[in-house]
Amino acid sequence: MSQIKEQTAIKTTYFSIIGNTMLALLKWLAGFFGNSYALIADAIESTADIFSSFLVLLGLKYAQRPADENHPYGHGRVEPLITFIVVGFLIVSATIIAYESIENIGTPHELPKSWTLFVLGGIIIWKESSYRIVMKKSRETNSSSLKADAWHHRSDAITSVAAFIGISIALVLGKGYENADDYAALFAAGFILYNCYHIFRPALGEIMDENVYEEVIEEIRKYALEVAGIKATEKCYVRKSGTKYHVDLHAIVNSEITVKEGHALAHELKDYLIEHIPDLGHVMIHIEPSTYID
Repeated sequence: MSQIKEQTAIKTTYFSIIGNTMLALLKWLAGFFGNSYALIADAIESTADIFSSFLVLLGLKYAQRPADENHPYGHGRVEPLITFIVVGFLIVSATIIAYESIENIGTPHELPKSWTLFVLGGIIIWKESSYRIVMKKSRETNSSSLKADAWHHRSDAITSVAAFIGISIALVLGKGYENADDYAALFAAGFILYNCYHIFRPALGEIMDENVYEEVIEEIRKYALEVAGIKATEKCYVRKSGTKYHVDLHAIVNSEITVKEGHALAHELKDYLIEHIPDLGHVMIHIEPSTYID
């Protein structure tokens, strides 16, 4: 199951790379020949998306490496690190777009071509569809870097919407409103920066081992009680590494059983949890006697 999820994540990244490459080329050409800086700004972001998607791909492949002596919990932590780099790409592209937009606002230029609206309409539909596809796959695979890649598609769709509005205003109001296109690009840059936080924050939580996975904890407690001999569960800590959840669980058992029986029960519980919750990685079971609870 784990290998299937990892392969799904990698295939999804290839989808992002191919889509971003085609759209970046289309945007550069349409922006240049259509006199639209908003489209060129969009192309800058899509070009950055190509490189960030390659980084996500490399990170996902590296995260597949099995645990070894130096990395007993596997290599999944590379995912949030890749996410940080992806966010860096977004910040740089947003800064470039904002700077160029401000420069162009004060520079006289021609009105955008009306046909650029048709190009943008197709881009908006494609990028929003791509966001939904990649986000769905990120949930299926528990991949933080794939989630960041999905947000690249969403931010691209939003910048295209902003460009569409800006070009429409410039074309409808005519002479004197040419810079509406540039204001749209400036707005798009601000939105990209806003999204950077929403991509960065969960990855930071993963690096910091935040215990914020209540749904997973509830599932662990539910399945634990299905194992004969487990009377209750006490502490349960969950941390995420790549696509896997690592668990520390305190299970309460009859205080009269032997150490050997408690040891066997811990292994039985561990195997049962991994069997029923495929997303679990390393599971540490601590046995507590029913007469003693911290």
